[in-house]
Amino acid sequence: MQKYSFKDDYSEGAHPEILNVLSNTNYIQTIGYGEDEFSDKARQLIKNKIQNADVDIHFVSGGTQANLLVISSILKPYQSVIAATTAHIAVHETGAIEATGHKINTVETTNGKLKPSDIQGVLNFHTDEHMVMPKLVFISNSTEIGTVYSKKELSELFTFCKKNNLYLYLDGARIASALTSESNDLNIKEVSEYTDAFYIGGTKNGALLGEAIVIKNDNLKDDFRFQMKQKGALLAKGRLIGIQFLSLFENDLYFDLAKHANQTAEKLAEGIKNKGYEFFTEPVTNQIFPIFPDKLIEKLHKKYDFYVWSHTDKMHSAVRLICSWATKEEFVDKFINDLD
Repeated sequence: MQKYSFKDDYSEGAHPEILNVLSNTNYIQTIGYGEDEFSDKARQLIKNKIQNADVDIHFVSGGTQANLLVISSILKPYQSVIAATTAHIAVHETGAIEATGHKINTVETTNGKLKPSDIQGVLNFHTDEHMVMPKLVFISNSTEIGTVYSKKELSELFTFCKKNNLYLYLDGARIASALTSESNDLNIKEVSEYTDAFYIGGTKNGALLGEAIVIKNDNLKDDFRFQMKQKGALLAKGRLIGIQFLSLFENDLYFDLAKHANQTAEKLAEGIKNKGYEFFTEPVTNQIFPIFPDKLIEKLHKKYDFYVWSHTDKMHSAVRLICSWATKEEFVDKFINDLD
């Protein structure tokens, strides 16, 4: 029997509407490298959604590529980036940022989120030209452990960064899940207002692949396409990503898919809670982290794919379960029943 996967939110291909549009536009000839009419329309839709016509938008293939491009284009050789120890760039990107010559100043957090006081500690330690100069703050929303930033938290971070001459960059691989969470009070317009740059994730929310980098700060816009070309991100068939974002944002499909992922994860979390299990972090997005006995995890792994996130004691571990735009409720019900 094939296992059902709760391992990630990109196990499936793409939403059928996206596949239909890709198929229907297949024989239309366009200009290459993201300068086609579909990409232009997609960029305009995103600008309308964030209510800012002055941003630059670039479509790239994946999240690691987006982070690498943005961070390496912003930092001078002696500058560093501040991030939580759980941050994707610090754990799951194979040293991509370090490979460009930039140090990551990591900060231990309890919930995956950075506070101004966390950043201040790094600034206080780095005092002169014998040390790297912290210049960019990296955050994720939702975070790598499923938590979300509030409007107050994000605005305070942005204000602090401006006061201290720092840039704030947000990894939005799962921004759709964050913005449709029941615990969220931010909208995508405010995300744009309270960051210098961020990206809108498509890979983990119904697209075949693709992310949309949004650059608001005018100081960071120049020559970005040169960065893309040099690092293999300027795709000849850039239309393929533009078309997908056009489909996602034309009728708010992007947020509808995230709502489904969150709702199925919420149902899964409620079922687990009702069985008496606790959570590593409070479940509020499509990523949930229940704590199970190791013996139960061994049995569940025979029928389901998921990550063991961390050991909480000698006999228990936190696991990561993720629901996607395509998760079927029948498998949520089966998982809950199988806990018995």
